Order: sequence, then C-alpha cells, then structure tokens
Amino acid sequence: MGKYYDILAQDVRLREGLKACMNCGICTGVCPAAEFYNYDPRQIIVTVQSRDDEAIEALLKSNTIWYCGECMSCRPRCPRGNTPGYVIQALRTLSQRLGFFVESEKGRQQLAIKRTIGQHILDKGYCISPKLINPQLHPEQGPVWQWIYDNDVDIFGRFTPNYGTEGAGPVREIDPETLGEIRRIFEVTGGMDMYNTIEEHSRRKAREMGFDDADDEYFMEVYRYNSNNH
Repeated sequence: MGKYYDILAQDVRLREGLKACMNCGICTGVCPAAEFYNYDPRQIIVTVQSRDDEAIEALLKSNTIWYCGECMSCRPRCPRGNTPGYVIQALRTLSQRLGFFVESEKGRQQLAIKRTIGQHILDKGYCISPKLINPQLHPEQGPVWQWIYDNDVDIFGRFTPNYGTEGAGPVREIDPETLGEIRRIFEVTGGMDMYNTIEEHSRRKAREMGFDDADDEYFMEVYRYNSNNH
C-alpha cells in the first residue's frame, strides 16, 4: 500500500500541488477539460490521497490523466492552495517512466508527440514552425494550408527577412552550436532518457497490438485513432 504514492511524493510537483485538499470540487467546476471529457480533477486528487496502489495504477493506465490541458485554471481558485494540474503532471511522468501510458488510447499518443514536437525541438530548435506542420497530418488546418505549406518562403518571408535562414528574427534557422546545447540540456535533465523510454514501451505495445514494431504504421494508428468514447 502506498508504493506509487511514495514515488509520486518524490516529485516536487506533487509536494507543491497537493497540500490540504478539502474535496470542495472548485477545481472541477472551473476546469475547461471537465466540460468536454469524463474528467474530474477532484476525483483524481481523492484517488492520489487514498494512497491505494490499485486505484493509482488504474489511473496511471487510464485515458483520464491525459485530458488535462495544463491551463492551470485550478491553481488560483483552490481555497487551500492546491494545484491539481501539478499533480496531473507528476502522474503523467510516472506513467511514462513505468510504461503504463501505452495502456490507454490517449496515453499511446505520447509517441506521436515525442516524434513530432519532441523531435522538432532537437532537430530545429522549435516546438513547431510552418514547414513542420505537414498537411497530411493536420487536415484540421483546411485545404488552404497545403498552398501555404508549398509557398512558405514567399509568405513568411514577408514578415521576417531571415525566415528559414541564418540571422536574427522569428523562425530563423537555429545554428548547429545552439542545437547542440539544446540536445545537451535534454541529456543532462533526463529528457533524452524519457524519449528513449517512450520509444521502448511503444515498441513493446506495438508488438502486442500486432504491429511489427513502433514503425510508421503504428505511429499513424496512435496519431489518428479516436474511439470517441471520451
């Protein structure tokens, strides 16, 4: 009893985010995600406070912890100074570390985030930039985006003279030395280890689901699949 809680308690986000919950439910009342998903921050806090290993493990393997948008609306409104959003962050990290994230539909999408935004940071120095928004992966951008994507230099060059090239300004090309520094930051802080962990458990889950590996086919499965049961 309490082994998962003991691990969570080592995370500063839990120590800062969970002090003295009185189960008032204000966090759920102001939570945007709770309006659209079967999501109740108050109940998550209750589960964590229970220190019940079985209940916490079920939470770590569920879709629930991936619904939070990390807007932190809960933080200024809690009368006891808690931040449920911090607790969610701690739960997500533990789910990734233990490989539990692959047991839920939304959790498996961590691979997609790692291989898009995560890899973009390492390769380009940006979470996202116009040329990284592949029209095939983002139909929500609409049909005009393909034209923008194909003509990005002409379009964005009107706003900054150094678009995609060396120099100052937004969406410039990041020099190799700076990219090396970014990579070293990831290595020192454990970011690269977390990336490798996500890949390792995704490969395991891909094989369990009948894929050869966490290849492009599996990537597109986790990227696009939506059960609509949320």
